[in-house]
Amino acid sequence: MSTKNRREFLIQTAGAAAAAIAVPLDALGTVEFRAAPEAARPARAAAPVSVGVIGTGRQGRAMIAELQKIEGVTIAAVCDIDEARLSAAARRAAGAEGFTDHRALLDKRRDVQAVLIATPTHLHRQPALDALQAGKHVYCDGPLASTLEDCRAIVQAARRASTVFQVGMEGRSNPVYKLARTFFKSDTVRDPVSGRAQNYAKTNWRFPASTPDAERRVNWRLDESVSIGLAGELGTHQFDVAHWYLGQYPVAVRGWGSIRLHDDGRKVPDTICCDLKYPSGVVVQYAASLGNSYEGRYEVLHGTNAAVKLAWTHGWMFKEADAPTQGWEVYANRQQFHNDEGITLIADATQLASQGKLKEGVGLPHPSLYYGVADFIRSVTEGAAVACSAEEGLRAAAVGIAANQAVVSGAEVAVTPDMLKAE
Repeated sequence: MSTKNRREFLIQTAGAAAAAIAVPLDALGTVEFRAAPEAARPARAAAPVSVGVIGTGRQGRAMIAELQKIEGVTIAAVCDIDEARLSAAARRAAGAEGFTDHRALLDKRRDVQAVLIATPTHLHRQPALDALQAGKHVYCDGPLASTLEDCRAIVQAARRASTVFQVGMEGRSNPVYKLARTFFKSDTVRDPVSGRAQNYAKTNWRFPASTPDAERRVNWRLDESVSIGLAGELGTHQFDVAHWYLGQYPVAVRGWGSIRLHDDGRKVPDTICCDLKYPSGVVVQYAASLGNSYEGRYEVLHGTNAAVKLAWTHGWMFKEADAPTQGWEVYANRQQFHNDEGITLIADATQLASQGKLKEGVGLPHPSLYYGVADFIRSVTEGAAVACSAEEGLRAAAVGIAANQAVVSGAEVAVTPDMLKAE
């Protein structure tokens, strides 16, 4: 091979490796690199689809914004018990009909084919059951529910239904996370060693309310009788990433928590940490806080050949000095982190590399929610498999619930096989 051809081959391989799936072709371990899907996903639904959004708080508003990016999707109806939020959502959704009761939406708007549920976690069950009973496709924001009983009821209903049901575990739809997982499952990262993750954001979790009833409704995350706390509400999404990568679920969780900033009468800790023990011996350490924002939200999974750091819109791989080189590293895009150098994980890098635009592909153009919603629309209109099934949603929620129990009790909580079952 000439020098010029070898250089072109390595440049293309750099792109492929940055967006690659290593697929075994024979028993000798030969591999082929294939380009990952484009990060932007299809901009249009395969067929026109009419949707409704149940729950128009912060997450519901975010869903409306992401749905509006997908051509062929019509937001026909929105629902919320708070009339001010409902009116604002109807305006955002370009005149969607508003309802204060989800059952009225399901009864009156028979044209709505799919609903997205963004109510508080402890209120997911009834809208999900009613929507499935009405023959609607359902996207349920994660966590699936705040109790195992509710999770199991939803799973059973989803199994009986002939429609699509997807849980909003957004990491499973994220192009960077899917790309990084192909490395994690190959010798590039090799044997798992450990993991850590955090979600730090200096915020309050308390919203102003004019009446005691409104206080309970809008500040449900601070109500220990229904809230699954930082570990459940935030941690569940990040625990699910670890489950998905490791291919297993923890057998026990230890947790600790306290109030470090918001001493306003709340009992739900504003700062926590957890240790998740997996059957392979891997331990994933998790921390979350409403009292500090440093380093934000990310997950790191260490292997014997490399570590992968994931930060929702970005991802990096850090190779060990003694890890075998494969040639493409010479041309891969890199970033410096103090004394460490990370290879940037770029979805659809093969095409970008061939155009000399590899650096332009760093970072996703949309938030993770967009990719989760887009996957749901693909499942509805094309029959594609869902990114996260009701069963996987249950298992993720079960771990989040157990982690919150560990934080509240300060003791180790077992995650038994029975907890992960839908029956």
